[in-house]
Amino acid sequence: MKTQVAIVGGGPAGLLLSQLLHLSGIDNVVIERRSRDYVLSRIRAGVLESGTVRVLTEAGVGDRVAREGQPHEGVELSWHDERLRIDLEGLTGETVVVYGQTEVTRDLYDAAEARDAIVLHEAAVKRIEGIEGEEPVVVYEKDGAEHRLEARFVAGCDGYHGPARQMIPDGTRREFERAYPFGWLGLLSRTPPAAPELIYATHERGFALCSMRSDTVSRYYIQVPIGEEATDWTADRFWEELKRRIPVDVARSLITDGEVLEMSVAPLRSFVCEPMRHGSLFLAGDAAHIVPPTGAKGLNLAVSDVHYLHQALDLHFNHHTSAGIDGYSAKALSRVWKAERFSWTMTTMLHDFPQYEPFEKRMQKAEFDYLTRSETARRGLAENYIGLPL
Repeated sequence: MKTQVAIVGGGPAGLLLSQLLHLSGIDNVVIERRSRDYVLSRIRAGVLESGTVRVLTEAGVGDRVAREGQPHEGVELSWHDERLRIDLEGLTGETVVVYGQTEVTRDLYDAAEARDAIVLHEAAVKRIEGIEGEEPVVVYEKDGAEHRLEARFVAGCDGYHGPARQMIPDGTRREFERAYPFGWLGLLSRTPPAAPELIYATHERGFALCSMRSDTVSRYYIQVPIGEEATDWTADRFWEELKRRIPVDVARSLITDGEVLEMSVAPLRSFVCEPMRHGSLFLAGDAAHIVPPTGAKGLNLAVSDVHYLHQALDLHFNHHTSAGIDGYSAKALSRVWKAERFSWTMTTMLHDFPQYEPFEKRMQKAEFDYLTRSETARRGLAENYIGLPL
């Protein structure tokens, strides 16, 4: 089989790239190692930057976001019950939209089906040959047989554990990583949200986050030590711990008697791979970078990568210039590192670090105090939260 662009990975990054390339008349095939049901079962973050919503709309998959997404004009920080609202719209003129990543993926699948896109599920990529040249080949296994997909370019949208990144030679590939000494225990429940806007709460017992997926489904997180498993916790224990960490009035009105839909622990880390292009291979999304979820940047960074990569490939195939593909890595990484900085800043300010001494703890409080007293500081946080320009 031959195509112009082989896309490894059928999550939101790969499906969005496929959709955008289709609209530009560029042939592509998506290879996904899991089933569609498995991909749609993954629970991920759901805060969309304004730029992400614009890209989804341009891709023709923004109708349901516009109908069902919840625009949020602000977020709240809580520091041991001292509260600060960040007025996103007032400070930047923009909002974010709460809309689950699973729903974004579902919308992209529906669009792929409507155009009879080729999405090969349960196909495991074994290797990618010839990325140094202009005729790379993706070798994959499906239904017990080995297959070869010839392409002009390969887009690695296959996540942190996928094979695409490993195809970049060790002497060329540089990886930067920061592992945090804690994770987030998340609980998804069929209950109304604790508050109209997200609450990021700092407490001596650890960080907590009150979020939501809709008016009837809520998502909550609490900081837990590395090594904790979801099976170590009951729902009742989770609710009691959450109440200790969030503002008293919010805890008092918290509804906890709904169905628990999911509980899981996610470790926190920062990771970046450079470069994001080698020969005929490009990386996008989690294949190239991971951010701690504190800044709500994971899916949004993947969308910005895809936006830049689509532009680059459109220039190559439709306008016969290599300027876009030559500049893709530097352009994408510039935004990646800024998002990494913001996520790292939010994480270090709001979490309890077991190794911190009194000096570091005073610095955390000073950072929060500065935000309460400086509109300029709040504007900087708001600009990063709603997303830097694409």
